[in-house]
Amino acid sequence: MRPSRLSCAAAMSAIALAFAVPALAQETSPQNNAEMAAIFAADQAVRQNLAPDFFKDRARMTEMITGDAARRVQTRALLDAGALQTGEDYRAAAFVFQHGSTPEDYLLAHSLAVAAVAKGSPEGAWIAAATLDRYLQMTEKPQIYGTQTRKTRDAPATLDPYDRALIPDSLRTVFGVPPQSEQDARLAAVNAAAEAAASKP
Repeated sequence: MRPSRLSCAAAMSAIALAFAVPALAQETSPQNNAEMAAIFAADQAVRQNLAPDFFKDRARMTEMITGDAARRVQTRALLDAGALQTGEDYRAAAFVFQHGSTPEDYLLAHSLAVAAVAKGSPEGAWIAAATLDRYLQMTEKPQIYGTQTRKTRDAPATLDPYDRALIPDSLRTVFGVPPQSEQDARLAAVNAAAEAAASKP
């Protein structure tokens, strides 16, 4: 007895559904890595509400530097294990390496930030610019976005060395970086506040 057209169609639908279920399962978005999120939270926590005299306190500075180094080791282990999957994972990792101490740390931070953007994190754009600026500074080249401020003991804060002509403000905007006029205004405000504080008896 030949099967009816209806039963054949039902069988084909069942087969199609059986093949479709694994495909749907594969399309499930990956979840942010909880360990990476915790590392990032710790990285940010030590930088919240820093008092002006923080950088003069050697013990506290040493503690932060030691913690930063440990967080880089943890993050590198996650990266090497392929445990970073999402844009947020890569963005968090970029911040951890942005707080490194060598040009290689900053170059890796930049690569992680680019990966964050490629993975769909719009917030990764700013850290991509900042990591490149810091890498350029650490290799004795001028920054190009204007994300990094330098301050020596007795001199005013400065954005220099800074190649202001290489890219336009329209490109800075793409990366979430303020235009040069706003950068200069912020810098002037910082220096004015520092001068006022220094002149108080």
